[in-house]
Amino acid sequence: MTHSLEIRTAVDDDLVEQLATLLVDAVDGGASVSFLPPLDRDHATQFWRELSVRPRGAIVIARVGDRIDGVVVLAPSWAPNQHHRAEVTKLLVHRRARREGLAARLMTALTEQARVAGFRLLTLNTPRGDHADGLYRKLGWCEVGVIPAYVRHGEGWRDTIVFYKQLTQNPS
Repeated sequence: MTHSLEIRTAVDDDLVEQLATLLVDAVDGGASVSFLPPLDRDHATQFWRELSVRPRGAIVIARVGDRIDGVVVLAPSWAPNQHHRAEVTKLLVHRRARREGLAARLMTALTEQARVAGFRLLTLNTPRGDHADGLYRKLGWCEVGVIPAYVRHGEGWRDTIVFYKQLTQNPS
């Protein structure tokens, strides 16, 4: 199944319900993406309605027809001395579309969009031992280190790995 990818700079009303469905599926499927299960649909909808994409930011959406199966968000730094960098957040792939290379396609598209937008450095974090950990390494991301007990997960805590990717070698 081939997904088309589209780049948006905002979450329009026509996307909110499908993105909420995607977020609920991810959380219910065990993803550590800032929310605890069970995720109430109203909270998922509110998250997407309130998401504000800063200038030069982007949302990459993967679709099959009208159905959204994946998303990833590029969140530029707000700090005046960090306009060269952005954080990758909310990489979500619906359980029905996993193991098809969709996460890698979303990350590749987001990285290219970040280059076009003039970013020099990207950062992200992911739970240690998560499937995404291996994906990021395969895509050339560099591990900075592990932060223990970074997030609540289920009844316990999970460590997170912080990664970065340089898009240009010599910032000026």
